[in-house]
Amino acid sequence: MTSIYETAYPRFKLNLSEKDIKEVYTPTPEELELINRHAHQTMGKLGLLINLKVVQRLGYFVSVKSIPKAIVQHLAVCINLKRITLSQLTQYDRSGAKQRHMKIIRSHLNILPFNKTAKTLVEQISTKAAKTKNELADIVNIVIEELVRHRFELPGFTTLLKAAKQARRQINNQCYQSIYEKLTVQVRSELDTLLEKTSSESGWQRLKREPKSPTQKEVKRFIKHLHWLHSFIDDLPDINDIPVAKYQLFVLEARSLDIGDLSRVKASKRYCLMVVFIHAQFKAAMDDIADILIKKIRSMHTKAQQRLQAYHLERVKRIDQLIGQFKNVINAYQDGQSNRQKVDNIEHVFNGKMEQVLSQCEEHLAYAGNNYYPFMLSQYQSLRPVLFNCLDILNVQSASNDDSMIKAIEWMQEHRSSHKEFVSILSDGGLRNRINLNWLPEKWRKLVFSFPEEGSSRSMVHRKYLELAIFSQVMNELLSADLFVKDSDAHMDYREQLVDTETYDKEVEHYGELVGLSTDADEFVYVFKTELTETALLIDESFPENAYASFTDKGLVVHKYSKNTDKQAIERVDELITERLEKVSIMDVLVDSEKWLDLYKMFKPISGFDSKLDDPRKRFITTLFCYGCNLGPSQTARSVKGLSRKQVAWLNLHYVTEERLEKALVSVINAYNRFQLPGFWGSGNSASADGTMWNVYEENLISEYHIRYGGYGGLGYYHVSDKYIALFSHFIPCGVYEAIYILDGLLKNESDIQPDTLHGDTQAQSTPVFGLAYLLGINLMPRIRDIKKLIFYRPEKGVKYEHINSLFGEAINWELIKKHLPDMLRVAISIKTGKITASTILKRLGTYSRKNKLYFAFRELGRAVRTNFLLKFIGDIELRHTINAATNKSEEFNGFTKWLFFGGEGMIAENLRYEQRKIIKYNQLVANLVILYNVDEMTKILNQLKQEGYEITDAILAGLSPYRTNHINRFGDYTLDLKRKVAPMNYKIKI
Repeated sequence: MTSIYETAYPRFKLNLSEKDIKEVYTPTPEELELINRHAHQTMGKLGLLINLKVVQRLGYFVSVKSIPKAIVQHLAVCINLKRITLSQLTQYDRSGAKQRHMKIIRSHLNILPFNKTAKTLVEQISTKAAKTKNELADIVNIVIEELVRHRFELPGFTTLLKAAKQARRQINNQCYQSIYEKLTVQVRSELDTLLEKTSSESGWQRLKREPKSPTQKEVKRFIKHLHWLHSFIDDLPDINDIPVAKYQLFVLEARSLDIGDLSRVKASKRYCLMVVFIHAQFKAAMDDIADILIKKIRSMHTKAQQRLQAYHLERVKRIDQLIGQFKNVINAYQDGQSNRQKVDNIEHVFNGKMEQVLSQCEEHLAYAGNNYYPFMLSQYQSLRPVLFNCLDILNVQSASNDDSMIKAIEWMQEHRSSHKEFVSILSDGGLRNRINLNWLPEKWRKLVFSFPEEGSSRSMVHRKYLELAIFSQVMNELLSADLFVKDSDAHMDYREQLVDTETYDKEVEHYGELVGLSTDADEFVYVFKTELTETALLIDESFPENAYASFTDKGLVVHKYSKNTDKQAIERVDELITERLEKVSIMDVLVDSEKWLDLYKMFKPISGFDSKLDDPRKRFITTLFCYGCNLGPSQTARSVKGLSRKQVAWLNLHYVTEERLEKALVSVINAYNRFQLPGFWGSGNSASADGTMWNVYEENLISEYHIRYGGYGGLGYYHVSDKYIALFSHFIPCGVYEAIYILDGLLKNESDIQPDTLHGDTQAQSTPVFGLAYLLGINLMPRIRDIKKLIFYRPEKGVKYEHINSLFGEAINWELIKKHLPDMLRVAISIKTGKITASTILKRLGTYSRKNKLYFAFRELGRAVRTNFLLKFIGDIELRHTINAATNKSEEFNGFTKWLFFGGEGMIAENLRYEQRKIIKYNQLVANLVILYNVDEMTKILNQLKQEGYEITDAILAGLSPYRTNHINRFGDYTLDLKRKVAPMNYKIKI
């Protein structure tokens, strides 16, 4: 059952300090005058005063005798009443005076009693909230907010909870019924067949299938699976009327149920869940096919580049031979007395191998200029059927009026069965009147228009090179959203996810105030152009005195800088902490920290029903240990007595979602932030983002080979506060550009630590990322390497600088920014309102687009923002030190969180991507709980050290870290002792 403590329902603090009581419950002179005017007897004055101050704080009346004694005594002192008894308070509660006083208080505070109008409002708001919220606590909170806004007195908590339950049940049933009524008897029968048990697997289990490593056989099998899914889709009703929140809930619940669970669900709900899940799986399968197509094409490019590098290394000797032969040809030509003799001498040099040498020359020229495309041809032979099969099933459409790529795809599919190496563009059905090849890059053009014989006109094209060029362009345009896939999710037309014009017009002014930017295009450009101009002039003037940046023959060099810190003092205190930390097992750490926060209460059945688990705390801690430390259900059941493998896995499947893990993380972060010690490590105003590879089995789509890490896996991408605690995590493929996820972590972070500055690795140097971050009110300050390779952009044409002029290239196109500012702000508002994620739009803006004007606008704004940052970067040594320190914290967290992931040799055994993402969050939760535990212990020890006379300066505290592991035993006997006495978390201890 949802507890009052999970909601914002006002209540008395459990531990009221004297300071809290004085600040909140001390009456003002005006309130004392009110008391004296309306009450004459001492007890009446106290009762009126108590109710007045309590209603001010809570928003509703309670019995006076239930109010904490400390509050009553404080208020009694305020009216010079020295002694009161429980019987006096009880007598007041029963008196008619209290009823009169309630009317006086309502009038004074301008609030209305909870009446029929308020009850109707609660029902309406609950129903509206239930369409977008699934958790009862969230619905209750929205209702409370609306009652307060309408100046109504709050009813009892059970009244609000009952209304929330009824509203959620009503909305869910409406969704169930709306789908159920659209299903024909035949379709219901077909859905029923999915729940029939077979010797291998049920149809319902088959629905949950995800693609494995995309070999040719697996792709064929998965395309067959997608066709099977499509056979259902054609007969199913659409689900457009189901609210997004309900859609997501139904998908989660359906995924958690097996055929036995589904058979016990009422018919309308069962069919609704099945229909929604089939739609979701079909969209996911379309995404998978598009991703497979992209991965296969990208892999061809990568392997071809590697083969070109190997070719250059292997062919150095051959190049020397060719040059030597060329020299011999020149000498032979010069030695000849007549033309005939010159020819004879040259033929003698080649010794009958002229054709072989010519072939070697043509091969070398084909790969000249680092053109690796020819190396793709040999791979293409085997991959061609897979690529065509993927393209056949994808309903690819253009996101603009330019349909040249669609026509190119159609032509390619029509000629799929052709065996001709060269195709005429003049013949019937030829290229010239069908498609426009102006998009074809020069390196491809040389190969596509390579002629079979001397003297051929440019009327022939190399068919397979052209196909390769088209496939490559399809990949690029899918990534940049110039093309989109209908019935897809990740590759849908992103414009459909943006806020409409009416919403934009309504929100834009308020949004500008929120992020501190002008939404008027002329003013926006004027302000930023002025800032960039002033920054450039300031850095130029001060550059001769800049001891940490200079120009060399290779360009700008930024010199390293290290702060002087008393390392010995820090190391001494660190050693003392290590000595005094009590040795504990990892399980004890999880038990203690979980008991402080009661995290198990956040995990309830996905269906929304009340939990019926026996000993839910034990089940949750065991599941957290199992997946967060990677032991797996079987090993956990062997190590922790009293639970079976099935019980451990069952809780993860039926109770745990990514969203609930994120809420638990917020609770941990907020508790951590209440301690004094993290304030010495950072202000909480900045965070850093970095990724580290996690090993996964090759048999899934997310697994890719990563050159830097030398293995197969996916990337755990973390946002770590400057206070050392991890705020957010993603699990993403190795092949993606990490920077597209850099903004999501801050935007999705709901904790009390709210950074506005973000540091990242060098991948965050992308100009579109800089542009979008700026419009979202985020100061992007990544680590910069090879600054000499980055281009600075001038505030305006013709402006020159005395000392740093060589850094600058062309000028910013302010007119482009001004023209498309409304379009860019529309994207930013869509992200802030939750219509679309920053990563979704950055996937589209992270790849060069020849068509997408929004890409060019964000790139141009990003150039201006990045130039402004780079100027500050070379001029401010403290900024560089801050960035370096922040990114180091991210790298340290990566090592710390992997140390805790000690089971299964660090290999994520799950092959389902949804479960893989959960495991990363489980692990982050374990890491944050250990960090919380360490800070609690470190605070006690530091307090002791200070009392013993040790010098504990701010600089020493700043040099410490909560990533401590020496005192934690990861291995051995895991005893889950829930009866062990746990000392309360004490964040009030001062250092």
